[in-house]
Order: sequence, then C-alpha cells, then structure tokens
Amino acid sequence: MSYYENMVSRQRKWMFYLLAIYVLGAGFTPYQQIFLGLLLGGCVSFYNLWLLQRKIDAFAASTEKNESAGGLGSISRLAAAALAVLIALRFDAYFNVISVLVGLMTSYLVIVIDFFMSRFQKG
Repeated sequence: MSYYENMVSRQRKWMFYLLAIYVLGAGFTPYQQIFLGLLLGGCVSFYNLWLLQRKIDAFAASTEKNESAGGLGSISRLAAAALAVLIALRFDAYFNVISVLVGLMTSYLVIVIDFFMSRFQKG
C-alpha cells in the first residue's frame, strides 16, 4: 500500500471516529442541538474529504496517461457545504448553525493532525 493510500485510510478512520463521537454526544448529552450540528457538518465534511480524495485519484490517473485532467470538485464541495448551512438555517430547532460550520472544518482538522502525526512518527 502506498503512502497516499495509507494516508487516505488513516484520514477516513479518524473521520469515522469523530463522527461516532458526535453521534454519542447527540445521543447522551444535553447538548443535542450542538452535537447534531457537528454531526451534520461532519458528515458533509466527510463527504467532501471523500470527494476530494476521489478527484485526486482521478487527477493522478489522467496525469499518468497524459490526458487532460478535470477539476478537483471545488464547486461540488462548496455546494455541499452551502446545502448543510441551508439545512441548519431551515431546521434551526435541531441544528446549531455555528456547530455546523465547525463540523464543516472537521476534515481539515483531521488532515492537519494526520500530517503532524505522520511527521512525528517518521522522526
């Protein structure tokens, strides 16, 4: 397994752990609105991470074949984030909007933490 595939696997694993924590927080704490917002934003963030990794794979494959590469899906990822915010605004009794925005940043936090952890493990 290549370094990139290991990195993708680790990032997805950490995202699943964070989503599980959000689910437990929504189910077992009195801060249900906050954790539901984190869960909504985290799910969209995980989708965006998965989409970005898939687009990078396609980009690398097309580059190897000397074909023109498509975009990295920025519009799709922005649209998904906007949809999450719209859902939070529409159903504000269930979702905290600030928590949704924090949840949308979850994948970036995972990427940064994974980067530093892999750097420290290498030495």
